[in-house]
Amino acid sequence: MVGRRVVILGSGDIGLIMARRMTLEGAKVLACVELMPYSGGLTRNIVQCLQDYDIPLYLSHTITAIKGKSRVEQVTVSKVDENRVPIPGTEIVFDCDTVLLSVGLIPENELTREAGIGMDMRTNGASVYENMETNVPGIFACGNVMHVHDLVDFVSAESERAGAAAADYILKGKVPTTQVIDVQAKGAVTYTVPQHIRVQNVEKSVELFFRVNRVFGNANIVVTSKGEKIAAFKREHVAPGEMERIILPLPLLQKADAEITVTVEEA
Repeated sequence: MVGRRVVILGSGDIGLIMARRMTLEGAKVLACVELMPYSGGLTRNIVQCLQDYDIPLYLSHTITAIKGKSRVEQVTVSKVDENRVPIPGTEIVFDCDTVLLSVGLIPENELTREAGIGMDMRTNGASVYENMETNVPGIFACGNVMHVHDLVDFVSAESERAGAAAADYILKGKVPTTQVIDVQAKGAVTYTVPQHIRVQNVEKSVELFFRVNRVFGNANIVVTSKGEKIAAFKREHVAPGEMERIILPLPLLQKADAEITVTVEEA
């Protein structure tokens, strides 16, 4: 064990799971501190990893001071305002010996860049077509090298799709690009995967994945083309910690313009 009294910064799934793991290993997790006004983790992890073990979650808080000589001895946590600036007078002091940082993942893409593959600056991952193929013919991307997932099931599904597409590429060669739709994220939608859709390569439908940057209650996921709404999907809850998925059928794509936009609206 690295320590016995722990403060965790960040409430994504990894931070939440580590809170439970360190508790089970005998440590005392004093707090899980989150800068945003909501947790970035799955609801089930908030319940099973924090609430079930009486670990407090401080939303809209951050660490503003760490004291210690040979190791951490004390941590100061402060509340932040709507601009994420610490508010004087809100300090909470924890005597602890460990600070665990869980503040986000960034895909490692050195090989992707060296291969000349187009990148999406929003995800820091490869930009792909509907079958996980990159802009370099015959090179496919999937999983966390492309964008950070919340469930391993999505990683497995992407790998199967990329593997099948790679096999098709070997057998059939390049996919024609006579009709390509660029997918744009707007408003609270931070990115989409895939970023491009070759309509002639779609058999029945395309799965579109994306994340949002704030929590919604009842909401509509809206897809527009040429400024007109072409599809809408109802959701009871949308949150940054949970990746969203919608399915766009081929007939809809065939009617779309060269660009479609995905956004989220309050219902």
